[in-house]
Amino acid sequence: MSPSKPLILLLLGSTFSLGSSLSVYQDKAFYTFMPENNFIGFVQDVSVKCKGTTIPLADMSLCPPEQRLCKLVTNLQNLEETHRATGANIKTLEQLMGLPKPTTLDAKALIDTARVTAQEKAKLFTKEKKLTIQINQERNSLRKQVPRLVGSKIKSSCEDEIEVSIPFGIHFTTMYEANIVEDKEIEVTQYLSVRNSSGVDIYANTAYFYYKSANQYVNPVHFNPWVVSKYVARTTRHIDMVRKTMRKEAVSMAMTEADDMGGAMIPQAVKASYEDAREYKIEKLPLPSSGVPVDVQILSWKSALRCEVRAYPYANTSAFQVCTFTPKYQIDSNAWKIKSSGVMLNERATGEYRENNYTLYTKVEKDIQIQRKQMVKKERETGIFGGTARKKDGFTITITNKSDKEKSLTLIERIPTSTTDEIKAKLLNINSDKKVNYKMLKDGKIKMDITLVANETKKIEVLFEISYDKDLKVSY
Repeated sequence: MSPSKPLILLLLGSTFSLGSSLSVYQDKAFYTFMPENNFIGFVQDVSVKCKGTTIPLADMSLCPPEQRLCKLVTNLQNLEETHRATGANIKTLEQLMGLPKPTTLDAKALIDTARVTAQEKAKLFTKEKKLTIQINQERNSLRKQVPRLVGSKIKSSCEDEIEVSIPFGIHFTTMYEANIVEDKEIEVTQYLSVRNSSGVDIYANTAYFYYKSANQYVNPVHFNPWVVSKYVARTTRHIDMVRKTMRKEAVSMAMTEADDMGGAMIPQAVKASYEDAREYKIEKLPLPSSGVPVDVQILSWKSALRCEVRAYPYANTSAFQVCTFTPKYQIDSNAWKIKSSGVMLNERATGEYRENNYTLYTKVEKDIQIQRKQMVKKERETGIFGGTARKKDGFTITITNKSDKEKSLTLIERIPTSTTDEIKAKLLNINSDKKVNYKMLKDGKIKMDITLVANETKKIEVLFEISYDKDLKVSY
């Protein structure tokens, strides 16, 4: 992931205040910096503090022309003004064409005037149409960058740093890229992707990112003794008073919680670091309110890897590759881009923590085709006085290797399992033209190791039996 050319130019032109800092949480962000003027940005529902005191905000008709967002908004306003002027010119031209014609007609002059007038009107219509398209494009672009098109300023000056509390518009996610080397080693690169559409152009000397909320209400809990006392029948009036008091306390607590929750929902050597689990730090971060994600590399590490092809025919007849490794750092996101020896394998792979390791589901194995069919059920009764019903059942699995290379896979199947002694289930046998290596595990799980030569098809038959009292009804 390399930054785009416009971002590189922005980085080269960025300047950072030594004291500027940004803290981004899941529900809001805090930007602290030394203001050069009273302009804040094209913001909505933000609050500003100077030395802990809230400063009121006001709309401003003219914002500093050197500001990037001001230039964009001013450009849109100029386009709209030109559009209105063009429309006025068209109306004026139409009014001139509707004026009474002179009594003395010069045919040639009249034709020349009509031609020039028609040409001018056509040019104006074309210009108006182009302006309409351009204005819509600029508006759509700005909607992705700012919540509104009116600038905001602080009403009073601040000689110290100001803290801007931004309730929405700044978001971040972690992304992972994995390069698999010969199915034996994985090279993991973690990125932080930050997007700003808050209406405030941010240039933070230090930026922190937290996978937690800034507003966290903790209900105070204190010890109360558990009292045993002599039972006394309570009157209806007393019970009503207790219920009324409990309702008041519940309402009071809810109001307190609502009050506490508050708010609404590289050239310059950008340095990123892993501070703690789900906590990151970036130094010298340019984060303009452009709506375009800024991707910064956080970590890069390697780990031993084990890959295999696996299939669960009872749930899905697709075979897929599974790779397992032990992470050196906590994995915060289960969305991955997977490469194999540098070649893109899957841009939308997923993963999960599984049994103290991390498992990546890298790709579907298209060369392996699997079919699963239920067998015809058979039933017979045995035992003293025919009191026990025995039901035989099973299924067949047909596996085809459509490639011209040998393929190996692990097949996970199952037979019914019982949680009561009244019903018993057991595996009878697993049949195939060639011997199948399998293990019968707990909870009815069957693990089969299958190897198919090029273009080979293998059919496997799994038989099991369920026994129960003939008066019982079972389902599975």
